[in-house]
Amino acid sequence: MTSDTTSQVSPRLRQRRADGERTRRAILSRAASLATVDGLEGLSIGNLAAATGISKSGLYAHFGSKEELQLATVEEAERILKEEVVQPALAAAPGLGQLAAACEAFFSYVERRVFPGGCFFAATSLEMGARPGPVRDRLATVQSDFTALLRSFAGTAIKQHELAAHEDPDRLAFELHAILLGADTKFVLHDDPAVMSLAREVISHRLGLDTIADAPT
Repeated sequence: MTSDTTSQVSPRLRQRRADGERTRRAILSRAASLATVDGLEGLSIGNLAAATGISKSGLYAHFGSKEELQLATVEEAERILKEEVVQPALAAAPGLGQLAAACEAFFSYVERRVFPGGCFFAATSLEMGARPGPVRDRLATVQSDFTALLRSFAGTAIKQHELAAHEDPDRLAFELHAILLGADTKFVLHDDPAVMSLAREVISHRLGLDTIADAPT
């Protein structure tokens, strides 16, 4: 094959791969949305085909089994969580600013219905908690990583004297995570904006702020 032919084929191959990746991501985004309503166990090639308009054979080209589809869906939901919550938090001022930003970004992620059933990981963790296997393990890892991130932010805030020296970062991270998940559950169940207002007040009080917006930026 000549270099001229190679230069003509390569862009086409790159475009095809890019198109394939966009299609895969669109499929997984839809799968993640469905999973927050129907559960990961309710996710199948058949109902995903109906939801996306892509043939079953086309979907099987991307995912060879139900478990592979579930794991890929969890991976896409994690990517979205990082984009929606983790990255805005990391962009804030280290310490208390990051802690408050993580909470506010999570509330926004839920309020804007990024997923119709609220936080993907809240919706699916209880479902899969009693089902040992790779899917449960991956969900547990994502949850642990997010709690560890809150703990890290809390530890920095204590070192910077933004929080009292007697604060326990592990305990604070646990408390904040519990408030976030509780707010998510009540908001999804009751569709009541007052739930988020109350949750913001509770978080602000726990962090010694008048409002979350008062945290360092």
